[in-house]
Amino acid sequence: MQEIRVSSHSGMNLKSALRNLQPAIVTCAMLFALCASAEAQQTAKVARIGVLDGGTAAGNAVLWEAFRQELSKLEWIEGKNITVEYRFSEGGKQGRLPELAADLVRLKVDLIVVAGVTAALAGKNATTTIPIVMAAVADPVVLGLVVSLARPGGNVTGFSSLAVELNTKRLEVLNDSVPKLARVGLLRLPGDNIGFDLQLKEIRLAAQALKLKLEEIDAQPDAKGLESAFQIAKQKQVKAIMTTATRSFFAERKRIVELAVKYRLPAIYPQKEFVDEGGLMSYGADLADQFRKAAQYVDKILRGAKPADLPVQQATKFEFVINLKAAKQIGLTIPVRVLERANQVIK
Repeated sequence: MQEIRVSSHSGMNLKSALRNLQPAIVTCAMLFALCASAEAQQTAKVARIGVLDGGTAAGNAVLWEAFRQELSKLEWIEGKNITVEYRFSEGGKQGRLPELAADLVRLKVDLIVVAGVTAALAGKNATTTIPIVMAAVADPVVLGLVVSLARPGGNVTGFSSLAVELNTKRLEVLNDSVPKLARVGLLRLPGDNIGFDLQLKEIRLAAQALKLKLEEIDAQPDAKGLESAFQIAKQKQVKAIMTTATRSFFAERKRIVELAVKYRLPAIYPQKEFVDEGGLMSYGADLADQFRKAAQYVDKILRGAKPADLPVQQATKFEFVINLKAAKQIGLTIPVRVLERANQVIK
């Protein structure tokens, strides 16, 4: 066997060579890491979410913007690691929702976010396997959307706005704010709907308890339909109005507020967004907060949680807002005792 000897001089050359190779080795390692990272990004699954809303895209944009901003905070960015398929019934066409829900199911979305009772029912009827997150849906147990609030069971969970229960409070506030109120106009969507029926039952009982005459007025959520409804309200000599809490009326809130001023009718609304448009006053759950929380549930489910294990949460943040500018426009003086109860008074 041939003996191999390395002289001290040769050893110095070897060490020098190794030192020279180190930058190249580091560079290769960095390139390998970058290639691996790029490949991982290319193969990473982009989550696909469906949105089903019984209102209009323009009218409900403020709520979905709150939803998107919260998703972004949770590191879900549209166009990067998530895509969103939006479906709106538009123009109060609630009958389109089952078709739109079926469309989202055909697209094999990973999750569906529903806004409003009709959308929630359409989503549940369309799929029993795709997770569904509710944003601002009233009485999900009574509606059969979940088994119970604490243990929803099935594929549906989310947030309840308590819209039915709060209607009583709104009518009480209206009664306290308008002197000698005897007749109230209630704007409601025409047709049968279990969600609206629950609200109507509650409002009728509240009106009876307060000894108020309730004039129920069907109102199509468009320019012609709403104008006609306010004309009917004046004909029936109502002294104030309120609306049922629906996605369609929320989407048309600016027009409704303008008509209330035009016909000089005091009005109370379900959400503060009506007051943001110049409305007189509102009492209800913070809808934007509900949509932000819905985004948090979306995050949990996309990371592996099951809807059945996420309890349905009821609204905990409520707002009573009064707009004194609007009161002045229609010549109404709101009693001090009512003003003292408000969370916010716009002067």
